[in-house]
Amino acid sequence: MIICSIYKSPRKDEMYLYVDKKDLLKRVPDALVEMFGKPSHLMDMPIRPGRKLARVDVEKMLQGIKEKGFYLQMPPPKEDYMLDLYPNRPETGVR
Repeated sequence: MIICSIYKSPRKDEMYLYVDKKDLLKRVPDALVEMFGKPSHLMDMPIRPGRKLARVDVEKMLQGIKEKGFYLQMPPPKEDYMLDLYPNRPETGVR
């Protein structure tokens, strides 16, 4: 079991960074922090193998933290029908 610290990105909605609380952000590469933006601490949570989380594969997350010092949760892909709601936004690719 580890105590996991979870951080939210200010630059990308629904992007989260999971790290071991005892290491905090020490093992996260500078390039990732630059891309992620100034991390905003959300919470600390005990994590064990087999625990269920909504959008995170806990086994992959624990492996990433053990091997690299972090696990990056990317935002879910946008559904095609959602792109029509914002046709003039550059990130949609639709004009």
